[in-house]
Amino acid sequence: MEQVILVDEQDKVTGAMEKMEAHEKAALHRAFSVFIFNKRGELLMQQRAPGKYHSGGLWTNSCCSHPRPDEDTLEAASRRLKEEMGFETHLTKAFDFIYRAEFDNGLTEHEFDHVFTGLYDGPVKPDPKEVCGYNWVSLGEIAADLEAHPASYTAWFHIAFPELMDWKKFSGV
Repeated sequence: MEQVILVDEQDKVTGAMEKMEAHEKAALHRAFSVFIFNKRGELLMQQRAPGKYHSGGLWTNSCCSHPRPDEDTLEAASRRLKEEMGFETHLTKAFDFIYRAEFDNGLTEHEFDHVFTGLYDGPVKPDPKEVCGYNWVSLGEIAADLEAHPASYTAWFHIAFPELMDWKKFSGV
């Protein structure tokens, strides 16, 4: 049974819970989102596989998931990037945020989300159980499409992408 790390609003660990139970009870838990850029500054976007427990078929950032209890969040992000997208690259912590989103299937994401960025220009080999499509897209194209087709994107991407844009502007990256 896969477990997630329960946290408070300062990201202090308060326990662990089975993943689906945490999403059924809307328990605040630790998560991460990875944003991979290529040398042209394009973002690697993934389309979630239709069979995912929520948000199937929607577009989102390069990789997202949850660290396991007693697993370092950066190490978990690197592990899941390899598992989901089929490659490894150096990741750097950018920022974090808390969000809550309710889904039609009765599940709720309530996450303390750690955001990591990386640079990569090699082949992408996504796991078809996790990802049904991917694309390298300019930030301007993403911003325009996010506004024109908001229902095509995950709930957390609507929050993380503007914060990523602000982070890039102020960090000089």
